[in-house]
Amino acid sequence: MKGPRILGEEEIKIEERPPPPLERIKPHKWLSAKDLEDYKRLERDGYELYVSKIAEEKMRNHSIRFAEIQKEAMGLLLGWIYRNCGKEYTIVKDVVTTDLESSSVHVRFDRDAFEKLFTSLEEAGFDYLVVGWYHSHPGHGCFMSSTDVYTQRSLFNSSRHTAIVIDPVNKEIKAFYLDGKSIRTREFAIYWDEYENPYYGTRVKKRELRSDPDCVAPTQ
Repeated sequence: MKGPRILGEEEIKIEERPPPPLERIKPHKWLSAKDLEDYKRLERDGYELYVSKIAEEKMRNHSIRFAEIQKEAMGLLLGWIYRNCGKEYTIVKDVVTTDLESSSVHVRFDRDAFEKLFTSLEEAGFDYLVVGWYHSHPGHGCFMSSTDVYTQRSLFNSSRHTAIVIDPVNKEIKAFYLDGKSIRTREFAIYWDEYENPYYGTRVKKRELRSDPDCVAPTQ
């Protein structure tokens, strides 16, 4: 069974493609007032990271469920890199996880569960790269601990990689990346397919059968 394709392991062909349009993006539901100002400042120029509504809900619900038993959650971000007008951006289309060895301050994949993880990756249903990871800090805030930084430097050491940290108790979500020796935050938007319900929920037109409905999967 093949392992996942992690961004940076090989040369990738970066396709020119516009990001999700303004009418199909929103800030995530747990954005603070201060972070909302930064989000609005970047809204017209575009973001370096767009997370699908489905992926965000999976991460958030996974973190909430594990917080209820006082444990951290963890998973991988699946997506692709695109370029628009000379600027690169990342799409996170979906996430996957598996059985975890977890406590209130520690988490890692169960060593006996990698086959299950690789099966989930094979069943993703679209061509992807592993563009980062997510994990939760229930009740401790959103930051990169020394262990998190070590993981990022060891496995996700490109500036294109993203670490999403979720605190489901305090209702916070932040994204981070490596910039040389520094860890920086990365503003991001939630996007949805034009045939899905919008992030805050209103009725939309009926979905029709079509290939690549959200226009984010790469053409091969």
